[in-house]
Amino acid sequence: MNSAERVRAAAVKLFAAKGFHGTGIRDLAQEAELSSATLYHYMGTKEDLLVEIMTTALRRLLDAAGKATPEHGDPMVRLRTLVALHVLAHAVQPGETRVVDNEVDALSAPARARVVALRDEYEQRWAQIIEDGVESGAFHTDRPAVTRLALLEMCSGVARWYSPRGPVRLDELATHYAELALRALGHPATVRAEDLRHCMDVVAQVWDLPVQPGN
Repeated sequence: MNSAERVRAAAVKLFAAKGFHGTGIRDLAQEAELSSATLYHYMGTKEDLLVEIMTTALRRLLDAAGKATPEHGDPMVRLRTLVALHVLAHAVQPGETRVVDNEVDALSAPARARVVALRDEYEQRWAQIIEDGVESGAFHTDRPAVTRLALLEMCSGVARWYSPRGPVRLDELATHYAELALRALGHPATVRAEDLRHCMDVVAQVWDLPVQPGN
């Protein structure tokens, strides 16, 4: 890992654990094993570093969603794939995703606008799938927006508790959450790990994982 990569990894770790405002320049330098003066050669301002982490994470999520989830077709298939993708991303990149989910309010107004635009673009995928499912009769909810927010919050929570050393495999976790989401929308489908194989392959590709998420 080169110096720039160490600075970014240090920022992800500290911003996720201590928050943006709770992390000082000296903290970053110490974690990255650099002097405070040398640190600035690799980061610009602390907010620049936060914005890069958040925008990169969101663009990867959008990229993965575009590759894994068809824009049209069965809403049940589209939703189970998007739920699995979100769960897997939060499980394999808990630091980055916690920073994205928790540190938006730390940004200045111009930076926040850029990050929120990416977040809204991603959440619109969820909204469109749920809307299509309700219109087709596949899903049943009187409050699609509230249901969408509840599902996102449920899936994002994986970043706070999942451990690869725990008893649940990633493919099992993804299939379980996909079933929970479908049942919340009145669609009692059974989801199998093989139904999500393409989704897991995309996650491995986009986040450059050495092994498949189910392994």
